[in-house]
Amino acid sequence: MTVKIRPFEPKDSDYLVEILKTNKQYSYPNVDGPKAMLRVAKCDAAIFLTAADNERAVGCIRSTYDGARAMIHLLSVHPEYQNHGIGSKLVKAAITELKARGAPTVSVTVTDASKGYWDKLGFEQVPAFLMLKTKI
Repeated sequence: MTVKIRPFEPKDSDYLVEILKTNKQYSYPNVDGPKAMLRVAKCDAAIFLTAADNERAVGCIRSTYDGARAMIHLLSVHPEYQNHGIGSKLVKAAITELKARGAPTVSVTVTDASKGYWDKLGFEQVPAFLMLKTKI
């Protein structure tokens, strides 16, 4: 298994949608679907990286930095590739780019199920609530 971390490419969309659906991270296609992926890839504030095995996307990470706050919005790795350090490599690559852009800290939105993973990567829980308005 030779997995390479690289910027998102439009050809990754179908594979990434499959991964997001498999990992139950595809609740909002208008936010996470192929059209959204293309918008994110064009956004100067965004960092959108793909883990690819022989050019096939097997994972991704999306983050942003607005000049004050950096946030990891999405991390997803195909189940067959989990527990091989790919998620950690994606996080490290995103943090490296966020730091290069001047981010002083990085936040991540987590679920109860994923909290332990982020703890292992050195993230600390802070009091916060995520609220979502789905119709704007």
